[in-house]
Formats: sequence, structure tokens, C-alpha cells
Amino acid sequence: MKPVVYAGSFDPITNGHVDIIRRAARVFGTVRVVVLSSPHKKPLFSVQERLDLIRKNTADIPGVSVAGYGGLLVDYLAQESLSVVVRGVRGVADAEEEASYAYANRLLAPFVEFVWLPADPKFCFVSSSAVRESFSYGREIPGYVSEETARALRVKFPAKNLPSCSKDPEKN
Repeated sequence: MKPVVYAGSFDPITNGHVDIIRRAARVFGTVRVVVLSSPHKKPLFSVQERLDLIRKNTADIPGVSVAGYGGLLVDYLAQESLSVVVRGVRGVADAEEEASYAYANRLLAPFVEFVWLPADPKFCFVSSSAVRESFSYGREIPGYVSEETARALRVKFPAKNLPSCSKDPEKN
């Protein structure tokens, strides 16, 4: 059976991403995680760093492979003779965005099928951008990323001396 593709920027990979990968592997058997390097985005991690983090975060999931690609997803799919893309959906806003993405890609490549997996409720608010922002202010959100990813983020964002957010704001 050919692998399904789970593509994105993964800047960085979150526990929500890993959950989708794990579930897709369970359903489809093999998943190819593809890091797309979008020239219009300004990633925190290089493509190689993201590939390495994905490999570390998915090492215990059978059937997962990782690749990078610098063009359109539909071109990658055609080049690799693949036709099924898995996408995670956190809520209504994601569903609308993913539907637009799927329709546009189907216009370019009618052979592509999109399968959406709803996010586990505990990961509905997990996003790479929220992770990057919290770390940039010296804060970590428990449960959003693995320890491997957190270590990589700490290197990018050295600790800052900020007031504790555990203090009661009413007393300040």
C-alpha cells in the first residue's frame, strides 16, 4: 500500500501533529510526513532541523517516513505517484481553511484525495505559532510539544527573566 502524505511546515512539530501522524499510521499503515519549505514564510527552524525533530518525535511510530520538498504539494504527489493527503482539523475555522486548500489542490491535481482527521480535544488549541510565541517570551505551555522539541526551542529562545504568571494578578 502506498503511503498517505501528511504535509506542512511543522515549525516546530507539536504534540497535535504527532497525534495526527500516529492516528494516520494506525488507519493507513504508512505515513510520509513532508516538510514543505514555503519561501513566503520565515521559519524559525531550518528544513533540516524540522526533519530531524519530526524523526525524533515519530521514532516510535511504525510506518512513518519523513521528507522535505521545496515546491507545491501536488507536484510532490505527482512526482512520487501518491494521491492521498491527511490533514488535521482543530475546529470550524480549520475546516473552512482546509476545504479551500483541498479545492484549490483538486483543481491543480484532480487525482488527489484529502482525508481529514479531527484533532483530539486536548490538542484543539495547539499550534506551532502559539508554541513559538510562548517560547519567545520565555514561557512554555505544558503538553504542547515533546521534550525534544522544547529543548530545540530553548536553544532558539534563551530563557528570559520574566515575572511569574502564577502570581495572582489581583494582588499586583
